[in-house]
Amino acid sequence: MNVSQYTLALPADYDMRIIRERVRTRGHLMDGFAGLGFKAFLMRERGVDGSPVNSYGSFYVWDDTEGMNRFLWGGGGFGGIVADFGRPPVHHWIGVARAEGPSRRETPVAATSRVEHLPGGADPAVAVAAARDALTLRTRTPGTHSTLVALDPHRWSLVHFTLWSGAVPQGEPGDRHQVLHLSEGNSTC
Repeated sequence: MNVSQYTLALPADYDMRIIRERVRTRGHLMDGFAGLGFKAFLMRERGVDGSPVNSYGSFYVWDDTEGMNRFLWGGGGFGGIVADFGRPPVHHWIGVARAEGPSRRETPVAATSRVEHLPGGADPAVAVAAARDALTLRTRTPGTHSTLVALDPHRWSLVHFTLWSGAVPQGEPGDRHQVLHLSEGNSTC
């Protein structure tokens, strides 16, 4: 499993209806994409859920690298982002664990994401084990659609990402995002 994300910072006065319309008319194009686990179309809107910024981006779980490669440079979709917004950096992590929660059959409407940087002397094995334990607990939290943890060995950081079927629970750490659409692939993995 590969995990990737890009985020586009938008001006404070950007009309976020443009993003909603973009996802409404184009989001379905990723439904059934070969090699894709899922793509969450994410938006942060200044003043909503405590967000100080406007941003748009997507969070991906790839079940195979061929699908990811086809999307990024093989004419499979990323070209639309590049044409409209320029080429943003794409963050990439190696998947550690992914699990479904009690609300898996419901449509996710929110997401949380949090990057945890591992201190220089930290044993990655200990950090990954703790992240897996936290993921297991999160799968029991009401409203959890699905959750994952992944590792970036270049920066030695973990990303924690959770999709929620309703409001994010009070005190849940991380950035809050609105989920405008969730595409699921047709991977055989």
